[in-house]
Amino acid sequence: MYKNNIKSIAIGSFDGIHLGHKALINQVEAVVIIERNGGYLTPGYKRSLYINQPCFFYHFEYIRGLKAKEFVSKLKTDFPKLEKIVVGYDFGFGYKKEGNVQILKKLFDAEVVVVDEVKSKGISVHSRFIKAEVATGNIELVNQLLDRAYKIDGRVVSGQGLGKNKLVATLNLNVYDYDLPKEGVYATRTKVGNEWLKSVSFIGFRVTTDGSFAIETHVIGKDIGVLKGKVWVEFVAFIRENRKFDSLEALKTQINLDIIQAKSI
Repeated sequence: MYKNNIKSIAIGSFDGIHLGHKALINQVEAVVIIERNGGYLTPGYKRSLYINQPCFFYHFEYIRGLKAKEFVSKLKTDFPKLEKIVVGYDFGFGYKKEGNVQILKKLFDAEVVVVDEVKSKGISVHSRFIKAEVATGNIELVNQLLDRAYKIDGRVVSGQGLGKNKLVATLNLNVYDYDLPKEGVYATRTKVGNEWLKSVSFIGFRVTTDGSFAIETHVIGKDIGVLKGKVWVEFVAFIRENRKFDSLEALKTQINLDIIQAKSI
């Protein structure tokens, strides 16, 4: 097997694959990802979309009972030619996180590289901080710390039918596992086929119409017809808060203003 020849790995949950994670990943041949399922900036296998190296997933439920020494033994067994492990300065492992970087250095009889805290324009780069900024809609800062646009994907579902007939045509998406930005309207790009197109997207409860929660995206200036399957949306900037309008006409007027603002962004 290929992993029998791997000599260097980075270990972590790598949620978001942000600038701090890249400081680890860029030093190794392969990446070991601790998978917990749910509540992610970048869930599951989708983290591998932003990593050039091979990725090996350890599900947390299967390794949570391993003591620190047993975890290191597993790494040696899975990667028999392992010579180098790269981790972050705050790395914890083993049952109840009994292991830390000092213990890792004692248990692993080869090279252990510990990467210090990474900052971007004076801001510490951490997944939990990025999640907090996603929740407040601070997309520009999120994208700075990720070193890429924040993306989600969802399956196209039928909406309430008002968009195309009385407002603007939108794709309605079912999205799972991602941390979603706060309610409101965003300048976005939506992937149609292999092309990223300018769009404006809404996340939140449709307080003017049926009150249901929705994630909708409108592709600007192009008729994309009827789409099925999964669609990717990447966030560029927050435009405005979600609010209730007195009529569909007032809502449509605001949507057109949102489109103009999104185009300028």
